[in-house]
Amino acid sequence: MSFLRLYLRVIGLLAPERRLAITLAIANLALAGVFFLEPMLFGKVVDALAATGEGHASRYIALWAAVGLFGVVANVWVSLHADRLAHRRRLAAIALFFEHAAALPQAFHGEYHTGRLGRIMNNGVTNLFGLWLSFFREHLATLLSIVVMVPVALWLNWKLALLMIALLLCFSIFNAVAVQRTHKAQGEVEELHHEIATRAGDVFGNVTVVQSFTRLAAESRALRDMMGRVLDAQYPVLRGWAILSVLNRAASTLTIVAIFALGAALHARGEISVGGIVSFVGFSMLLIGRLEQFATFISSMFFQTQSLRDFFAVLDRRPEIEDQPGALVLPRVRGEVVFEQVSFGYDPVQPALHDLSFRAAPGSTVALVGPTGAGKSTALSLLYRAYDPSAGRVTVDGHDVRDVTLESLRQNIGVVFQEPGMFYRSILDNLRVGNPDAALADIEQAVAAAEAAAFIARKPEGLATMVAERGRSLSGGERQRLAIARAMLKDAPILILDEATSALDNATEVRIQRALDRLTQGRTTFVIAHRLSTVRNADLILVLDQGRLVEQGRFDELIRHGGLFARLAEDGQFVADAQSHTSATDE
Repeated sequence: MSFLRLYLRVIGLLAPERRLAITLAIANLALAGVFFLEPMLFGKVVDALAATGEGHASRYIALWAAVGLFGVVANVWVSLHADRLAHRRRLAAIALFFEHAAALPQAFHGEYHTGRLGRIMNNGVTNLFGLWLSFFREHLATLLSIVVMVPVALWLNWKLALLMIALLLCFSIFNAVAVQRTHKAQGEVEELHHEIATRAGDVFGNVTVVQSFTRLAAESRALRDMMGRVLDAQYPVLRGWAILSVLNRAASTLTIVAIFALGAALHARGEISVGGIVSFVGFSMLLIGRLEQFATFISSMFFQTQSLRDFFAVLDRRPEIEDQPGALVLPRVRGEVVFEQVSFGYDPVQPALHDLSFRAAPGSTVALVGPTGAGKSTALSLLYRAYDPSAGRVTVDGHDVRDVTLESLRQNIGVVFQEPGMFYRSILDNLRVGNPDAALADIEQAVAAAEAAAFIARKPEGLATMVAERGRSLSGGERQRLAIARAMLKDAPILILDEATSALDNATEVRIQRALDRLTQGRTTFVIAHRLSTVRNADLILVLDQGRLVEQGRFDELIRHGGLFARLAEDGQFVADAQSHTSATDE
């Protein structure tokens, strides 16, 4: 994306408030008129004083004062409304980025660390705010005044005007060269800053590991090394722009001297008055000031360019999973799920699923078993459209999941993951994720059914107790029970249990299993199973191996068949049920 296109896109984000933006542009045009009127009036005053004395000059002085007062009022109005506009659009940009990025698929979030993504959003909206504000306060008036001053200067005296045009060309060439020569290096600097943000976010997200393995000193050294690389890459860029500043200032000084010298020669030949020279010097000083402002803008824009490109790169990322035109809104379903010759692969060369076909009757329990990496979680992720199959189709109550809206599909499916996501909010707010409109009585009922009431009651503030980031202030069993309560509040007719009780002790698992039994009643349930009782009681067992469905049936018939499932059972792949007396020991 070129420099100009990027800037135009920044301004394009103001489109929702185009009326105010156009009004501000017109006000800036008036300010540009004030800018070139003032030096002209100054010259008129000088000539009037030289020719007729103070009385004749008073009219020009009064007009000058009126023009100056108008400029002050217009400037205050522009600044006030530009501030308000920039603040509103900044918040709108945050909302736009957040809503878009949060809707992007899991593959995107696997590609972008949260620390990097947060930095892209924060830097992007901060730079947008600064550009919008300076655009209406300075840059637009600067551009318009340059556009106005050059033809006016040519009209007044084309010989002196050529010096101003030469200065303008020098500024343009110097800035273009600086941008071209330092652009790549600044991109490397921004990438290193992203790496620092990613590294720091990684440490903060795993601070327990860092502390327990005494990694703090090593991580600090790594971060300082990265900072050293940033400075090594940044210093040459700063040196280039410092040289540019010197060249711009030298060109400005030489132009002023040249205007005085040429003006004196022209005055000696009677081609220009003293007031005309004064006007041209005023024009030149004004142009120099505006060009320096514009050079400062180019410099700041240059250093912001990469962060803005990163910001727009995220906005330009199209979701791989989207509603098709005319997608149906799926009503509450009975829960019949059918996979018809479904194939899928994160990598097209190595598909994770091959021709998977099965039918789950409404209200039935389907257990998925198989070795690690067999494709169990991948298969279930296709049901709620985390991904779309590369071949075949998945239907719910006869509807291809790609033909219905994502929102209505996912409203019909509840998921309890092995590691339930907990927000840095209160317990109550975490539960309301399942149903924002749930009454307190319904929440308390779900908490009790999920075997979570006792531990919540022991928390300092009960349901109002804050949960640490990613649920760190809760035990694994407590997090799982809140996740189950959350799924109960959602009350979806289809349920997915993705190893929801793995890595828990027996006592905790018994409590959670009781809660899960209540949750699954009357729902079509898919469970990635490792408990013997879950597998034994399932209505249908799907045995996957290397992405292929190698067996399916009930427990007894699969054992009699003597295939992979029987070998998994013989090898102790299914955890035996905990003894009932352990159920009272958890909390």
